[in-house]
Amino acid sequence: MKRNKMLLLLALSFVLSVILAACGSDDKAKDNASSGADDNKNTEQDTKSEPDAEQVLNLMESAAIPSVDSAIVEDAVGFNVLNNVNEGLYRLNLENVAEPAMAAEEAEVSEDGLTYTFKIRDAKWSDGTPVTAHDFVFAWQRAIDPATGSPYGPFMMSGVIKNATAISEGTMDKSELGVVAEDDKTLVVSLERPVPYFLSLMSFGTFYPQKEEFVTAKGDAYATNSDSLLYNGPFVLTEWDGTGDSWVYKKNEHYWDAENVTLETINVNVVKDSATAVKLYNDGKKDRAGVSGDLALQYANHEEAVLQPDTGVFYFKFNQERDGKETPLANVNIRKAIAKAFQKEDLADVVLANGSMAANYFVPKNFAYDESGKDFRELSGDHLVYDVEEAKSYWKKGLEELGVSELELEILGGDTELSKKMDEYFKAQLEKNLEGLKITLKEVPFSVRLELDTNQDYDIQVSGWSPDFQDPISFLDLFVTDSTNNLMSFSNAEYDELIAASKEELALDPKARFEAFAKAEKILLEEEAAIAPIFQRGLIQLEKPYFKDLGIHPFGADYSYKWAYISGKE
Repeated sequence: MKRNKMLLLLALSFVLSVILAACGSDDKAKDNASSGADDNKNTEQDTKSEPDAEQVLNLMESAAIPSVDSAIVEDAVGFNVLNNVNEGLYRLNLENVAEPAMAAEEAEVSEDGLTYTFKIRDAKWSDGTPVTAHDFVFAWQRAIDPATGSPYGPFMMSGVIKNATAISEGTMDKSELGVVAEDDKTLVVSLERPVPYFLSLMSFGTFYPQKEEFVTAKGDAYATNSDSLLYNGPFVLTEWDGTGDSWVYKKNEHYWDAENVTLETINVNVVKDSATAVKLYNDGKKDRAGVSGDLALQYANHEEAVLQPDTGVFYFKFNQERDGKETPLANVNIRKAIAKAFQKEDLADVVLANGSMAANYFVPKNFAYDESGKDFRELSGDHLVYDVEEAKSYWKKGLEELGVSELELEILGGDTELSKKMDEYFKAQLEKNLEGLKITLKEVPFSVRLELDTNQDYDIQVSGWSPDFQDPISFLDLFVTDSTNNLMSFSNAEYDELIAASKEELALDPKARFEAFAKAEKILLEEEAAIAPIFQRGLIQLEKPYFKDLGIHPFGADYSYKWAYISGKE
């Protein structure tokens, strides 16, 4: 949310880096937390109050911004910032429906579903120049260009936008991408195949526009600080030096819908420690704070506590190749042993204690539904359930196959307070239940973890993924062979075939498509244990009651400030 994105995530491998970031503002959420993600969203049907105070919000993030370049960003914090300072053809509204944003009206779609024509509204960049269709062509071509090194461009466009796959593989020039500006106001997008969720993709950060003249003029300095960016969203980013632990959002007076943006200033500071965050909140210095662990238990029934269900799923990534050599995790029995050797319920209920749920699955609950409204989880069931005896059996077999009696493996995790507690829990559980296993912990800042992930420089990594759009493939597409997010050398031909079929011959057959997804998830988890699911995230937030109408999203970026305002502050 994210990456989701991104959340990235999502989106990916951020290990609770947004535990203080993604949060709700609906004062009814405490009563409705168990009834589904949308129950905690503010809607226009809620009773509205009038803004009646200084429109300044003071917030916290638990990680710094790695990047705000829409072609490069791959994390939840980055996508959340993008979502509030920039805007694509569509934007998720308070009901999480994609609605026209930079597009002036709903897209015109050809009968075969392969051509989308968008009319660009009269909108301006923060320097006062117009946003045009050419800005989308430039940004998308830049994101798919191998020279850019975009983690999300190939992932989001390949197999979707015409010629994207060949361009990402370096066999076709980026100018052949299926996106054309017929004039300043008309953008035509050609697809490789019908994509039922294509318009929701248009709200995702990778598809935001960029002004070619500005990007080219900035060169390597582009997006390195708040002054080296242009904005076309509700806010502009200020006072960000590219590395610092604070930044400020200011209302963008050039934004096309500025009359519906109420907040004037949002001050953000990075606070990694939950106890510090809660103290700042209680001292009245911050308007929102995430709580976890002992603090979550302490504040669960607080009058200002909000429980927010979430669609982010966290899991172990098992790296099968490191430094050009196979790791012990290339052995399927070793992977299965680790996957089944730790108690997920205790982790969720005691260590996290924030509404998170133990996960024996990858595609989350309360996210994807078939045509009859049945949750995908009912179709696919549970996988890799905690079972110490089975874990020991797999472990013994794996050690015999490797010809060793013990192993030392590294778990790569984050440097936040909660991440460290989780890692210690994993170490204790795994070493206790798997004789001969020694776990070392490597706890690093988020940006370092992203770099280590990209270089496949880890053994086991605690990763997280929040969906980019509302479809199981947002999760399952991660681990096809050679995916830009498959940074652990996993490959299974049948898995690849099932995911490919969901995009091709099964694309217009919802029932068969979901059955293919269920089979693919079983291969990924039960048969291969390529990853080991841990928990589906929940969040407990302390929120000031005067903070109203935050948009909270179950896919893509985690939240939107466009409609937020302050009312009733004494």
